[in-house]
Amino acid sequence: MVIKDEQGGIVSRIKRYLGPVTNNIAEYQALIAGLQEAQRLGTREVEVSLDSELVVNQVNGLYRVRDAKLKTLEGEVRRRLGHFARWVIRYIPREANREADRLAREAVREKVDSVVAGPEA
Repeated sequence: MVIKDEQGGIVSRIKRYLGPVTNNIAEYQALIAGLQEAQRLGTREVEVSLDSELVVNQVNGLYRVRDAKLKTLEGEVRRRLGHFARWVIRYIPREANREADRLAREAVREKVDSVVAGPEA
């Protein structure tokens, strides 16, 4: 997960090893981690770009969440979104999300959790 400021500068990079989970669960967990970090940073508004059409459409209410595990995660996302004055979640193609994909692959390969925040992010 990569968090950027309004000018597009990176303020945080998050890597989290989740173990063996589905792609959809991993996408929800990444979204939750990003929202937690945005909240920690004191952000009032968030614009989220995800390369998971399913998660984007579920959170935006276009698709119903049927899977019980995803329903729990979607509820957590909604609870966290309630902390922001304004939020937008949109789909982007995987090619436009390379930095976040690189961090996810590193977390799996290295089995690490980390949040790098600030200018060195």
